[in-house]
Amino acid sequence: MLDVQTYQRWPNLCALFLETAAQRGDAPCLWRRDGRAWQSLSWHAVVDQVTQLAQGLEALGVERGARVAIVAENRPEWLIAELAILALGAVAVPAYVTNTEDDHRHVLDNAAVGYAIVSRAALAAVLAPAAAASARCRTLIAMEAFESAAPALEVVAWDTVLETGAKAPRPLAERIDGIARDDLAVIFHTSGTGGRPRGVMLTHGSILANCLGAWERLHSRLDYGREVFLSFLPLSHAYEHATGQFTALSIGAQIHYCESIDRLLGDLASVRPTILTVVPRLFETLYARTTWTVKRQGRLRAWLFDTAVGIGTRRSLGQGLTPWEWLFDRTAGRRVRAGFAALLGGRLKFFVSGGAPLNLEVARFFAALGTQVVQGYGQTEAGPVIACNPPELARLDSVGPPLAGVELRLAEDGEICVRGELVMRGYCNDEDATHQALADGWLHTGDIGELDADGHLRITDRKKDIIVNSGGDNVAPQRVEGFLTLQPEIGQAMVYGDRRPHLVALLVPREEFLRDWNARHGARLTVGDAGSDPAFVAHLEAVVKRLNATLAPAERVRRFALAEQPFTVQNGLLTPSMKIRRHLIAAAYAERLAALYA
Repeated sequence: MLDVQTYQRWPNLCALFLETAAQRGDAPCLWRRDGRAWQSLSWHAVVDQVTQLAQGLEALGVERGARVAIVAENRPEWLIAELAILALGAVAVPAYVTNTEDDHRHVLDNAAVGYAIVSRAALAAVLAPAAAASARCRTLIAMEAFESAAPALEVVAWDTVLETGAKAPRPLAERIDGIARDDLAVIFHTSGTGGRPRGVMLTHGSILANCLGAWERLHSRLDYGREVFLSFLPLSHAYEHATGQFTALSIGAQIHYCESIDRLLGDLASVRPTILTVVPRLFETLYARTTWTVKRQGRLRAWLFDTAVGIGTRRSLGQGLTPWEWLFDRTAGRRVRAGFAALLGGRLKFFVSGGAPLNLEVARFFAALGTQVVQGYGQTEAGPVIACNPPELARLDSVGPPLAGVELRLAEDGEICVRGELVMRGYCNDEDATHQALADGWLHTGDIGELDADGHLRITDRKKDIIVNSGGDNVAPQRVEGFLTLQPEIGQAMVYGDRRPHLVALLVPREEFLRDWNARHGARLTVGDAGSDPAFVAHLEAVVKRLNATLAPAERVRRFALAEQPFTVQNGLLTPSMKIRRHLIAAAYAERLAALYA
């Protein structure tokens, strides 16, 4: 049986996996879709593949302390690769499959990566030139056949590495002896205020502390060895890595890997998960799809659904129901909730929501339909989970109390500060940023919060300008704004999108371009009325579209509006040092920005 001492006793992440595998044996562990059917790997089979891969990587020269990148979609090989890397005392460096060549080059050089494991040939085609141009990375282990045009780059087949390792593999239990909790395990890259992703260095203990905290908070609803997870958030994100992978492993759960977000609803029906780790974007998508579908089913069904949600909301808030409402809730309302539960697979215990704040209205919608949402809070620098609601006392207006082992205090300005084993070692190759983030031995999160009388944490504001969209992606707005204002047509820009599914922007045309446009088209447009000219707006749309092609997906501006006047010191929208006053602009243009998401 699991207990606090078990989590504290594990010296490293591989020990967690091996001990659980010894108990679970030939039971299914990891699942992949093969056409329409799901195929499983047992716990013992995963141990064998990890053992062989570790031996094969060692034969390639991977040694203790080496940095090995992983560029792959969620699949069994992702976990097998990471465990093999960690078993050698090496460090895993996850990278997003959406990275551009320049993004990969930065990650490889920032983390001093010497080797990279890549899945599909299309991903290898982007990664290979970055590896060839990097300072150290000269070996690619490819799961699919791939030929690199870079002569300095060695490409080795995944199966070849496994075959090499199968000849005389050293037992995994012997290999991991001596790997300690405070040894570096993973370097995640997350955006900083300067725009370039910072390498967050997490130890084995950081992630084990997260596993302990998650288990302690959720264990009253967990059934060891019987939980089923569906993994669809990228494993290169610290949230899915800690909760959807290692916490799941620690409780002997089965993990199914969703091939793509487009197949999520179908996979929910076939996998029937018991726990799902999600970001608010999924709730927003399900909310929009459900309400849109209901509206198309006719007035009667729409009325039944809306009434069920309204009554369910009052019930979930503890408000009294009239006799008629009580009867409706027990009959038609129950059928509505059963239909929604079936859409999610039929046996989901609860969602665990993290990565970004969840819209309260959306959370209440799910609660009204009988689907429990357990909201948490954290950031990559804390492994990443800091606080989480307990399922039996989940509150939609808070992110819950701090996890076990987490010390939390509020600074004088309300900034949330955290201390404990979960906190990162620091930022890779950035002593100044590390010193600033870990001042006085506390992690300064940059978020503003408050604690209520019951010890529940509420996030009230962000001290930093980093945008966290509803998918949990971190975006530095200054970086995107800088690219926008490099365009000859755009003089000023303000990017917006915190807690939203994507970025939008307010743009101010460059005066020189506006004068030239008027001269060429015989127009008399000013900044204030430029948005009334369809041809002018279409030209700016083409400019933004051209720029978006060079940006990462999370950085792309989907829609924009034109400001009524330039941002100046005189109107209070610029500081004396010529920086935009982001919150004042957002307040002044609140309706226009909201309309961009309609």
